[in-house]
Amino acid sequence: MAEENYDSRKMDGRALSKRIEEQIRHDVELLKRERTIIPGLATILVGDDPASRMYVRLKHKACERVGIHAEDHKMAASSTQDELIRLVKDLNSREDIHGILLQLPLPTHLDEKAAMLAIDPSKDADGFHPHNMGRLLIGDEWLVPCTPKGVIRAIEEYKVPIQGKHAVVVGHSNVVGKPMASMLINRNATVSVCHVYTKDLKRFTLDADILIVATGVKHLIKADMIKDGAVIFDVGITEEEGKVYGDVDYENVVKKASLITPVPGGVGPMTIAILMEHVLMAARNG
Repeated sequence: MAEENYDSRKMDGRALSKRIEEQIRHDVELLKRERTIIPGLATILVGDDPASRMYVRLKHKACERVGIHAEDHKMAASSTQDELIRLVKDLNSREDIHGILLQLPLPTHLDEKAAMLAIDPSKDADGFHPHNMGRLLIGDEWLVPCTPKGVIRAIEEYKVPIQGKHAVVVGHSNVVGKPMASMLINRNATVSVCHVYTKDLKRFTLDADILIVATGVKHLIKADMIKDGAVIFDVGITEEEGKVYGDVDYENVVKKASLITPVPGGVGPMTIAILMEHVLMAARNG
């Protein structure tokens, strides 16, 4: 008997992000024509971390694709807090820069929270500023963390019902878990948030209609931990010997899921597409 083809269950983040970018490119051109505004993104990279360098490069390539002006501000790893804050304030004051992205993590001697607080909330392309997180919490979503917003966009594009469903979020970081839970609550899901201190994780994941996993633990979620027909979003990523793995054991879980994101090619491309959308939104607002 031939092995079943599960490709129809895969949510193609690359294809979806491409469609979003095409719309952004169209809207950027419109903004240039009608208001002579060219959306601008400034990235700040402190130090020379290879992964951070790669992420910044990917974001700049996306800017090129959609017509957004991008600047990369590189700072030495030895830079002081005052130097970093001074750069952020300079970018805040520039009318041609609509989005500011501080690439994390910062060198350990720098205060990430203070640096994030210095960013003008209306230019907070990543959506991490407490002002924007507070708006999210009261249901006023504007600039919100890009990865969970990418998940919501995929849920909408694939017409997955949220209202009344049990959504389980594994991982409670400020970047993904907490804002993800808030976005799902805003759409009337019943939400459980699990983390490293959760007792009997399997009891929660087995009951999930929608499961979002963001832990960075390779293949944490096995096929016996999900129910038939669940919708799975794998946000985690682990690199081993040059190969990339997700938090979900994709090859086995796909046989039970109704929809699932692969790693790579799932949530990652969506995150960058949403970042581009945020820069456009901020430019329109300015």
